Amino acid sequence: MLVLVPVTLLGQEIPTQPRTGAILRTQGGVWVNGYEAKDSSAVFAGDLIETKVGFSANLTVEGSTILLGPESLAKFGDNFIELEHGAVSVGTSKKFEVHIDCMHVVPVLAEWTQYDVGDVNRQIQVAAHKDDVNVQQAGRAKAAKETETTQRASVHEGEQHNYDQNELCGAPVAPTQAGAINAKWIEIGAGAAGAGILCALLCRGSGGNKNPMSSSSP
Repeated sequence: MLVLVPVTLLGQEIPTQPRTGAILRTQGGVWVNGYEAKDSSAVFAGDLIETKVGFSANLTVEGSTILLGPESLAKFGDNFIELEHGAVSVGTSKKFEVHIDCMHVVPVLAEWTQYDVGDVNRQIQVAAHKDDVNVQQAGRAKAAKETETTQRASVHEGEQHNYDQNELCGAPVAPTQAGAINAKWIEIGAGAAGAGILCALLCRGSGGNKNPMSSSSP
């Protein structure tokens, strides 16, 4: 047995890196991969998180805290969260990103940054509360390295910019795979309810921005 055990282990694939994980805390009304989450539980890269009306989810990962607002749907990833619908607030010193379709919201510096992102009816709002963030399209050259000036940032501290998801990423494609996201999960918070989600997060600390931005002049 002492000889055979090491030989059998040679046939097993040993993971090179552990899965990225976070601690999720909630007071009910949050589902992970279609199952109701406990008050405190672990989530990992690839897990799908849904919040019901009136409930939010707090995620804690090394160097970052993420608040997923009510009526939101998102997939947790490796140092990013992919927002399908709703609103998310991020505080990070690790350049934690928010992805929406082809758009990536990325802190400019690896220093403490606070920002909000909302996506309701394919209208995206990005508000920077502490330090600057870039809004970049996947596959395009990344803007503003840490050694460069932050004047190239898409959204400066204290600003809020609006973007049209259809204009930047194209119209949504209907899911064709059996494992695609359930349609009932994305039919949430339209109209006035959706506006309430955005106001809860994006209006926080904006200081009454007098210069609303649009996708035509980001």
